[in-house]
Amino acid sequence: MRIDSRQYGGRCICGKEHQMSTRTCIIDSGVLRNLDEILKDEGIQGKRCAVYGSNTWNNPLFPHPHAEQEIVLPSEGLHADEHSTAEVLRQLSADTEVLLACGSGSIHDTVRYCAAQRGIPFVALPTAASVDGYCSSVAAMTWHGYKNTMNAVAPLLVVADLDVISRAPAYLTASGVGDMLGKFIALADWRIAHELTGEAVCPVIYDIMKDAVSRIWDSCLDTRSGDQKAFESVMYGLLMSGLAMQMMGNSRPASGAEHHISHLIEMRPAGLGAVNSPALHGEKVGVGTLIASRVYHQMAETEEISGCVRPYQPLDDGWLRNFYGDTLYPTAVEENLNDCLAAVTPEAIVKAWPAIREIIAEIPTEAEIFEKFEKLGAKRCLSDLEVPEELLPVLIAHSPTVRNRLTLMRVRRMLDLS
Repeated sequence: MRIDSRQYGGRCICGKEHQMSTRTCIIDSGVLRNLDEILKDEGIQGKRCAVYGSNTWNNPLFPHPHAEQEIVLPSEGLHADEHSTAEVLRQLSADTEVLLACGSGSIHDTVRYCAAQRGIPFVALPTAASVDGYCSSVAAMTWHGYKNTMNAVAPLLVVADLDVISRAPAYLTASGVGDMLGKFIALADWRIAHELTGEAVCPVIYDIMKDAVSRIWDSCLDTRSGDQKAFESVMYGLLMSGLAMQMMGNSRPASGAEHHISHLIEMRPAGLGAVNSPALHGEKVGVGTLIASRVYHQMAETEEISGCVRPYQPLDDGWLRNFYGDTLYPTAVEENLNDCLAAVTPEAIVKAWPAIREIIAEIPTEAEIFEKFEKLGAKRCLSDLEVPEELLPVLIAHSPTVRNRLTLMRVRRMLDLS
């Protein structure tokens, strides 16, 4: 499969000009063996540096591409943060002209950030269908403890070898499926924000995302037998999600309340105690999706909302400080300045509630998502993430403060649906 990504750039029916940096995405068997020829065809030349996690470096199934320099980061405890990026930038030769990201999510976010810092392009060589950010132009980074979406660069080219991806450990694919099924929540949050505040929704980007998540919903279980066509469908969905974010210029089409739950767990604020979940990003998103689906469907059970809406109240500063602690509190305050919820009125909620309930009805139920995860062997509850189950109410209440983005979970502050 070959995706000409440039077709998604330019003037859109939504009235905006979508920028597209990625030229081509190739998903095929054995394609890495032809990487030199592909790079030549795409006009990508110059001295290369390949950046690996140690697991990929030691993987006999991954054919190491030609590169003048190789940087290997230890996979254990590897995160896209100020430490991994500093190490790559420290080792990176001054005359490097192209970076090759060889690995999965953390390696790609690290490399895309470093490519932006050096002003050079990079090529994405994913090793697993584990995350949807391969084509993204932003990097999901944990910066000094706070989860941020930081400006970076998208790859010029993505080469996904199904011989490698289909043989990756099953839990990595399950993580990618978890990341993608979260789009049911993210897309619902986007449409709900449109109903409440008129936030723009690009129909082209929305349809790309809807198709991507639907493909994965339909095909993900076939990956259990090693079916390469199923892996192709899953990888296609993951790449299209990244392209949609690239078109949008941010993560709005792909990240809502479910991702905020994941990010909060990753940040380890004081209010979560000693939680230090070793789970992958997509595994946390998958559990966040189950939680958000349950909460949203429970909210939609209330048909008449007028007696349950209260006026907007700003976030309590002491509440934020006590939860985030001294280290993360300043960033949390900065993130929540000009609270997006302030634009929502009680009248708007009451008026939009029938449409909101219809949007929620399109989200698969917790039981339906749970069944998919169970069959895939994916993580399905907080305890699977090594997070105490009693922290569930805390996560529901505080996760919307991770990002100043309007979601139905954030709107709960104005609702009393006990």
